Amino acid sequence: MLAVVFTGPTVESLQRAAAFMHTAHNQVALIVEGTAENMPADVRDLPAAIIRVEKDSGRGRAVKTAARQARRMGMTHIVTLDADRLPAVDQMAVLASAVAANSDSIVIGRQDRLMESAANRASDRSTVRRRLKNFFFRLQTGIHLKDAQSRLRSYPLVVLEQLRLHANRDAFDTEVLTKAAWAGVKIKEVGIRLSGRSTPRSASFWRSLRNGLGVLVMIVHLTMRSITPLPHRKIVSSGDRTGETISVFRPLRSIRTLLTENVTPVQLAAAGAMGVFLGALPLIALHTVVILFVSSYFRLNKVATLAASQLCMPPIVPALCIEVGYFIRHGEFLTEISFETLGYQALERLWEWLLGSMVVAPVMAALVGGLVYVAASLINRGMRVGRPR
Repeated sequence: MLAVVFTGPTVESLQRAAAFMHTAHNQVALIVEGTAENMPADVRDLPAAIIRVEKDSGRGRAVKTAARQARRMGMTHIVTLDADRLPAVDQMAVLASAVAANSDSIVIGRQDRLMESAANRASDRSTVRRRLKNFFFRLQTGIHLKDAQSRLRSYPLVVLEQLRLHANRDAFDTEVLTKAAWAGVKIKEVGIRLSGRSTPRSASFWRSLRNGLGVLVMIVHLTMRSITPLPHRKIVSSGDRTGETISVFRPLRSIRTLLTENVTPVQLAAAGAMGVFLGALPLIALHTVVILFVSSYFRLNKVATLAASQLCMPPIVPALCIEVGYFIRHGEFLTEISFETLGYQALERLWEWLLGSMVVAPVMAALVGGLVYVAASLINRGMRVGRPR
């Protein structure tokens, strides 16, 4: 395992890295940006690999360079660390144990909030960023993490080598984590105590703006990709058909692949219930988009969820919701169907649709979910009985 410390061009950053390397027992490499003319002598004399990258080359390109260097050194993993937020020395052993126990996984050193002093805790702005990244990561992958923005990570080299990664700057951290999850790579978190304070980087305004926009564009791209029903390329075999390629030249095989994603009876029942629940809501012109996002967030079968939502197509279910909502408001059912009640009073009918859907949607979701579960269980049992032993 090669620990890679990302340092800034300042003397203070290099000295923090030097102090860490004097006490760390793992093999350590320094990522030095530019020529590092001000490199202290105690850093130059350390028995560590100095990996130089061009100034302003970006974090993603630096990680890829470090991965190639680690492979030449015979390593199997790299651990990325920032010089301004290094883990305590004893915490490196905790991280190394987690990596050894999960050698095929990406291990994230999650900042342990209980072990960290109040003076060193992240700012409110950093907390908001972390929560947003956690939300979008779950939206894209269906996996819940407590600190998706942590840069203290262990990457198996084989994962970095097999993933198709395009980002070369700060967006790399977002891209590699999401695409690894899509590819079937497990992601583990371990609580780590960090030493030192999180200090703002001395980057120029335009560089910070460029990196921020790059991360934003990457998040939007990955989020839109996640809601498409097309399966993602797998690098870890999961024993199912979800890694097969979708092709217009093989429509039947492609349909089977789409239908066998998340298809246990419980998952199908949840997909059916969610599709009917959302389909009954007055999400005019937004049903498909919302259903795809929710399916991705909860890791439901997108095809099954969309198919179940078609049970709520107009006019029957919307009319039922409006009648229930009208009854809740007025104590009687709407019996007059005219241009006045449906045209001039359209906003009132929309409000009644929303009210009625709060009653109709859960009831229909429970019924459809139960029926789908029973049917899927019977089919699954029949397939097991008919399968040759």
